[in-house]
Amino acid sequence: MVLRALIFDVDGTLAETEEIHRAAFNRAFAEDGLAWHWDVDLYRELLRVTGGKERIRRYLEMDVVAPALDDARIARLHARKNQIYGETVRSGGCSLRPGVADLVAAAHAAGLRLAIATTTSRPNVEALLAATFADATANLFDPIVAGEDVVAKKPAPDAYLLAVEKLGLPPETCLALEDSLNGLTAARAAGLVTVVTPSLYTTHESFDGAARVIPDLTAFDLADW
Repeated sequence: MVLRALIFDVDGTLAETEEIHRAAFNRAFAEDGLAWHWDVDLYRELLRVTGGKERIRRYLEMDVVAPALDDARIARLHARKNQIYGETVRSGGCSLRPGVADLVAAAHAAGLRLAIATTTSRPNVEALLAATFADATANLFDPIVAGEDVVAKKPAPDAYLLAVEKLGLPPETCLALEDSLNGLTAARAAGLVTVVTPSLYTTHESFDGAARVIPDLTAFDLADW
């Protein structure tokens, strides 16, 4: 392929953020008077569904004794979770996964475009970039397609299709970087070659169709593409 752009997923790909999300959910639940606690195994199951509000709704379907929550309360819970997440990330509670910073720098030096296609919310993306990249580097991610920008979230291809459209490049010149089966499915459906670096919550998944599956991005070499 003639590589012209890298399109990054965020949660689990740029950084191991899912444990921060899980802790933020639990704190938001406690503050709202809900006796809910999502442990690692439960959260792994909930991560099969993309989107925070969608995960709350899925949990309501799973827990027969859970109180009925209307959309407004779900939205408030999710907004508070995102606020807690942002506070944690901005306080230095998260770092990039190995190899990410070096790859971003190398891609920039090589004249490649850098984009983001994620189903997390834009404030979460902005908080992570501000906390983990220098301002000049964070601004290199253009476009940033977040969960608010699409109707259907991963494994639907919408986020990647929109990112490619905004880049103005043929999909065969763009490489997607993912950590999950949902992300791989979305990227492949958008016609993108995809490299997967499994994360804490996705090591058990199968990644058939990935161009390469590697432990982290320290094993990624632009010269191979």
